[in-house]
Amino acid sequence: MAVKRSKLPSMLTREVVQDGLAYIFKGGLRLKNSHLPVEDHAIPTHFIGICVATNQQPETDDYVLAQLAALGLGRVRLDIGDDDMFEHQTRLLQRLLDASLLVDVHLVQPFAIARHMLDAQVQSRWQQFVEQFLQQYATQIASLEIGNTINRKRWSGYQWPGFLQAWQIAHRLARQYGVKVVGPNIQDFEPLYNISAFKKLQAAHLLPDVHSNNLFVERVIEPEQPDHRIFQFRWTRCLKFNLIKKARLLQKIGGDFGVATLISPVAFWAIYRIQRHLPDGAQKQADYVTRYFTLLAASGALAQANWGAMICHREGVINDGLDEARYPALERVAYYQSADGNLHEYQRNPSFSALRTVARWLNGAHYIGPLVTGNGLEIHQLRKHQKLIHVVWAINGHCAILNQVYAESALRTVECINRNGQAIAQPALITETPVYLMWDAAETVELHTTNPELSQTIIHAHIQGLQYFPVQEADWRGMILAESPEQAAQLWYAWHPGTLKAPAKEQALRHARNAIWPIADPRSANRKVTVKQPVRMHAHKTLLDRFKPSKAKRSWNGAMELLRRGVGTAMPLAYFERVNDTSLKQNFFICEYVTHDFSIAQAFIAFSQGEQSFHGVAAQTLYQAFALFCLHMHASGIYFRDFSGGNILVSQQDERLTFSLIDTARLHAHATATPYGERIADLTRAIQKLHWDGRKQFLTLYLGLSGHSLNIGTLLPFYLYDFKVHLKRTIGRKGMRKLLRKIKSLRTGSST
Repeated sequence: MAVKRSKLPSMLTREVVQDGLAYIFKGGLRLKNSHLPVEDHAIPTHFIGICVATNQQPETDDYVLAQLAALGLGRVRLDIGDDDMFEHQTRLLQRLLDASLLVDVHLVQPFAIARHMLDAQVQSRWQQFVEQFLQQYATQIASLEIGNTINRKRWSGYQWPGFLQAWQIAHRLARQYGVKVVGPNIQDFEPLYNISAFKKLQAAHLLPDVHSNNLFVERVIEPEQPDHRIFQFRWTRCLKFNLIKKARLLQKIGGDFGVATLISPVAFWAIYRIQRHLPDGAQKQADYVTRYFTLLAASGALAQANWGAMICHREGVINDGLDEARYPALERVAYYQSADGNLHEYQRNPSFSALRTVARWLNGAHYIGPLVTGNGLEIHQLRKHQKLIHVVWAINGHCAILNQVYAESALRTVECINRNGQAIAQPALITETPVYLMWDAAETVELHTTNPELSQTIIHAHIQGLQYFPVQEADWRGMILAESPEQAAQLWYAWHPGTLKAPAKEQALRHARNAIWPIADPRSANRKVTVKQPVRMHAHKTLLDRFKPSKAKRSWNGAMELLRRGVGTAMPLAYFERVNDTSLKQNFFICEYVTHDFSIAQAFIAFSQGEQSFHGVAAQTLYQAFALFCLHMHASGIYFRDFSGGNILVSQQDERLTFSLIDTARLHAHATATPYGERIADLTRAIQKLHWDGRKQFLTLYLGLSGHSLNIGTLLPFYLYDFKVHLKRTIGRKGMRKLLRKIKSLRTGSST
């Protein structure tokens, strides 16, 4: 009888699952309010550290030491491998020790060797390597980390039995030489591995002194967001698996097995991964440095957390000037083997200053507690250097108005320092870029309200040279984007909403449910800007939209989300809305006029009428360019919802086509890529005016780029949307209006 092969994982993986589930079912992951910060605790003096490396050039050692001094960090992690970099790595190690830095050494076996750890000769080589190292450095290093992303076999090379052999050898020698043992170096938040590893190590009397887990949250982009990969989005948010909860649960797991101290040896945000969603990768990385370490400090769960690597174009606080082709095959989270590139081309990223500043104020501080957390606005209160310090930020894209968060008495005496450590004037807004608000330690600081909230206005925090100025005057509120307070005042005077009035239909650019018309731009005598105001509201919309932001605010928010994600749109300049406006018509959105050559609708209509090109652009060229644009928009998390051809404007620049979107009020923005069903819903509208051969050509391009194929299931939504459009044109409101006009015309002709 043939034995059916099991579809279950290997026996070892089954053990990991069984060990983990047994612990969980006994209540091991039960920790009340584990998603919230822990109040009133000391942050260790060397809480924030960094991973360093060198190369064959001794001058690189000098550079690394100079950058550590500039960062003000006193503790580092250094990977040392049993390979041809050993002599250079130990050269840097000695320099670090001579500079009186605390050095945590991570001994690494090369991938090809780690795969064969059950071989007796490999075990002998590992034992000799560890012992020779400890003979020379045991009394000088702060700790020895054993293990290497053991739940990532493709990085470390370890199978579990091989890892346990490596651990046993190194652990015995570390105990013999009196060195603090750190491990087992689990990657990300995958607690089943932590539980299983500790169970096995405890049974063998081989537990570490310090529990190490690389506490990444890069895959959820923002450090505050729940980790959607633990469960599906709905359950993740319900169970609140945010960064703080992950840290506190990992600490509990270690403590339950007798290892109370937890560290995160390495974590980072790779700039190129941020840029898959948000174009300002370097600036976002700097924002996340501050926010990540502040949240980890607030958790009270870790004794130490390192950024890594110091020097790397992907994730470093210093850019080595290389491109993606030069990134090593093995992830630097597993082995930071060397600092690459030309020393003279190294450039500090914005995250360098952010790391220096957050280390200055967090290391050795006393964490008092959060004033606000978990609702998109974060205010964390510390005490250090006779200062009361608030680290303040909003989640990506959102903002809060400072004088609506803090009482006037608090703002009279506050000192403000930006993310990079520079003294600044008091900001009008709290944004995704953190700021430090400081008072004398003895001062009592009051909030404007016990439960401050976000303003529900979206902004793009990293527009070079421009600032946001909230409008709070009489019956009007809103936002102005300008270069200075003086320019903002000029725009407010020129565009005061009390003076704006929609023109007659024949004088407007568009006049239907919304009126759109040009007005003068006071910044330049030769320019115009565009104003949009709702002028017609159906009764049901007046009722349903009463609890939504105004149309102007929604248009602003949609345009800002597009800008934040690198999708073309008209630059928003201002929005104004009347307070308590029951008509829902007293609101205005003002933006730059979008210069363009044609709309997608115009081109698609021409192709449907038999043209092979439009404005000199061949149909296939337009399909390909538009497919790439749509793919980028959806990969950035945009679900436009009003993606009709007339709202998609095309500009020709030499042979390059660029796209801009208008009418942004209905847009939805996701934290991650747009779901497939919503992508298709957008495309059904965009290509509705195109003939079927053209639709299939476009969809083949788009779907092929996104990993899908064209089939009847894909085409069905397009047939259904065509049917919906047909009904609207025949028996819907449009159809009825058309029929009434025809009847009226016939009656007029008959009477004549």
